[in-house]
Amino acid sequence: MNAHQRQDKVIEAGALGINLRHLRAFSAVAAAGSVAGAAEALYRVASGVTRAISELETALCRPLFERRARGMALNAYGELVLVRAQRIEREFEDARAQLAARGVGASADVRSLFGAILNGRRLAVIASLADKRSMPAVAQEFGISQPAISGALKDLEQGLGVPLFERKARGLSPTPTGEIVAFHFKRVLAELRHIGPDIAASEGRLQGSVMVGALPLGRTQILPMAIARLLAQHPGLHVATVESPYEALAAMLRSGDIDFILGALRVPQDVPDLQQQPLFEDRIAVIARAGHPLARAGRRIDLDALRQSAWALSRKGAPARELLERFFAQARQAPLVPAVETGDLAVLRGLLLESDMLTAISPHQLRYEIRDGSLVVLDFPLDATRRRIGLTLRQGAFASPGARALMAQIGQVVQVSPDFQALDPRNG
Repeated sequence: MNAHQRQDKVIEAGALGINLRHLRAFSAVAAAGSVAGAAEALYRVASGVTRAISELETALCRPLFERRARGMALNAYGELVLVRAQRIEREFEDARAQLAARGVGASADVRSLFGAILNGRRLAVIASLADKRSMPAVAQEFGISQPAISGALKDLEQGLGVPLFERKARGLSPTPTGEIVAFHFKRVLAELRHIGPDIAASEGRLQGSVMVGALPLGRTQILPMAIARLLAQHPGLHVATVESPYEALAAMLRSGDIDFILGALRVPQDVPDLQQQPLFEDRIAVIARAGHPLARAGRRIDLDALRQSAWALSRKGAPARELLERFFAQARQAPLVPAVETGDLAVLRGLLLESDMLTAISPHQLRYEIRDGSLVVLDFPLDATRRRIGLTLRQGAFASPGARALMAQIGQVVQVSPDFQALDPRNG
């Protein structure tokens, strides 16, 4: 491990240890141009502000200001950190506004409260409690004691004047206020984690973690190819994929748990808070094993032939299933009644290869079996099932350099592959 890599590891590990009060002091100095001006704005002594800046620079292993006779000016590193610091301030302000609407924190400056008692690690603990709902599990995750978690939670609840969790026999359950706090804490954590990668990228290196919400259509070919190509160029990156239904992935995207989603896009009016970038157009197809009776040359395939076959389909409500049912509805036909319903591609693949069952999904999901000839696309066009596939981000999000690089690589995979009908981005 070289000096840069060791330094990157220190920054990455230190991101959750950043004291939010130090970050607020940093923003104040950047705005005032001097420690004295920041101290006056924050009602703090100048020595305290100076110490906060020094400790923040130590945590990030970089100077953030140019010290001048007439004050302090942000350097290039400071400019990068300021972007994230301001986004964190806005998250706390949004949390404060939502809590105030519920009558919470009326007697306290919520932003000062968060900044005074929480560092990134404590944010992560509270957010994890909302997800795991188990204090022992969170204690094990972070390697800390349950009394330490209880103390941090008690400090925050006392400061806000309301409970964040209900204690039940089976664990903890977040209150409505707890849900708001955890949601915004997760967004703040995402910004904190991106500070180190922002700095590294400015020095020509990509590092940190990228979390991708992977819907079925992108898992077989696009995402693996893009990840492999990216990591070949930037081995310091770490990529993790999350496979869940769209609704769950969209919730994770909104809270900052994942960076973007790859898969079928939704109607824009249904997701006004999300930004969608179409990459290519896809349609589902009828797929069977090689040698299937309907795959014989010259065999005429009509709706009656399809109805007489056994089917393995996605579960009710899945996009491919809805598209197929829409096709039959437009043909004034009753929907198919499948013999098997499954969301597992491995199960579906096995059923097709070992029986005369048919399915209707995107050929991209079974690309390798179709390419080697073990599965075939039947000659029954489903033109009415076209849909757009692409990337989905949270509106207003500022992705990490690694996430931006992976999204660019995904776009390149689609552009150069003859398997996809790439869309002109100007018409997306």
